[in-house]
Amino acid sequence: MRFWLGGYTARSGGNATGIGVLDAGAADDILAGGQLRFVGDAVGADGSPSWVAQHPEHDVVYAAIEDAGTVRAYRRTGERTLEPFGGPVEAGEAVCHVAVAPDGGSLVASCWGDGRVVRMRLDAAGRPSAPAIGAAGSDPYGPDAEPGDFGGAIDLSARVDPHRGADLSAGVDLGRGVDLAAAARALRAAAGDEYGHLVPEYDAEPADPEPDAESAEAASRVSRAHQAVFLPGGLIATTDMGWDLVRFWRADGSGLREVQQVVLPRGSGPRHTVWHPSGHLYVVTELSREVFALAPDPSGRWRVVAGSTLGAGTLDGDTAAELAASRDGHFLYAGVRGSNTIAIVRVKGAGDAFAPVALVDSGVDWPRHHVIDRDTLLVAGQRSDEVASLTLDLRTGVPGRVRHRVQTPSPTCLLRARS
Repeated sequence: MRFWLGGYTARSGGNATGIGVLDAGAADDILAGGQLRFVGDAVGADGSPSWVAQHPEHDVVYAAIEDAGTVRAYRRTGERTLEPFGGPVEAGEAVCHVAVAPDGGSLVASCWGDGRVVRMRLDAAGRPSAPAIGAAGSDPYGPDAEPGDFGGAIDLSARVDPHRGADLSAGVDLGRGVDLAAAARALRAAAGDEYGHLVPEYDAEPADPEPDAESAEAASRVSRAHQAVFLPGGLIATTDMGWDLVRFWRADGSGLREVQQVVLPRGSGPRHTVWHPSGHLYVVTELSREVFALAPDPSGRWRVVAGSTLGAGTLDGDTAAELAASRDGHFLYAGVRGSNTIAIVRVKGAGDAFAPVALVDSGVDWPRHHVIDRDTLLVAGQRSDEVASLTLDLRTGVPGRVRHRVQTPSPTCLLRARS
């Protein structure tokens, strides 16, 4: 089985020199469990093709050239070779992801540096052009945010405690006409001079708060788009790590129209998503190392319906990376950088519940990306300059030890090549 490899070049502090080629066993093997072999570059690149995606019909590969802020198309010219197909198309600062529409008519680029979500048309041959920038969002936790600013997208009834799975609004009385100031005055009057001072003065003017780390953090929050995924029915979901958002869009002419946003817990950092056959969208959060399930209600409004940590054993300072599902959808696999592990989470119920299973050694340093092919987990170790393959136990879902590994320069993305 053959894979295209995205990577970081010297311009991003890495060792790659273009889009690489990896063979897992023979090129025509239907499984990826064989010996790994790095073949070299399919095409050279001045910048860093940190993410690669493929046209659904044509032999065209798209790369997010992260350091250049552009998207480039490459046409396949042989079993292991590509060539530039048209020129670079501007996307935005630190473009880090490209997703291609199932009909092959457009792609969406996500930009970590400036938060842009950019839709590009693809012509009949697959060349990108006409970048259209989606409307900028706003920080739901920012100093200027007001309740209701987000078109009903913030729904407290949908907030789920990721540790207990409890509905956080279940025991909270929100706005039932209770006047705390009046109640406090009545209690002070009843208590008299001797004890009235013990009742909090809810009607007192609040003191000006002192500057603290939280307010400084709020001022420094910026939008950081990280991934897009095309969902059934023409919907597009994108993540914003900086503002803890999952945004939903529809194509609007040549551009994008936002239809909803779902707010995740502050500081969680939603990074990547995976669509599940149950109809749920699963989101891994880079900073809080959690996984959330989003689903539409009967009216079509999306909300958080479940959440879980990635399990005991992750460390402070660890960051989650890629999220992938097993072929049968029973397990999720999240890469954890720092402790360099893979977290396995079982999908339960109707896809709306999680149970952490295990945390295992990834076999590489800085597991930036991974893919699953039946009983094999391939992991790209960005900092150890290697790709490793681990065998999956299909019954328990737990990966075993490294079976094969190969040196590859600064790999950041694995994409199965069309045979």
